[in-house]
Amino acid sequence: MRLVLKTASMIGLALTIVPAVMVATHMLPWQTHADLMAGGMVLWFVTAPFWMKKQ
Repeated sequence: MRLVLKTASMIGLALTIVPAVMVATHMLPWQTHADLMAGGMVLWFVTAPFWMKKQ
């Protein structure tokens, strides 16, 4: 379960970084960028606390 959470968190993190680079290089329109970043943010904040908390 922890591996699934980490993987989902890393995908969410990638969805907040990669679209920004793609917009900067004019490969992605702004609205798509905003949608991907919002989805990545939600995915990160929903999954990361479960595997980052101390046990």
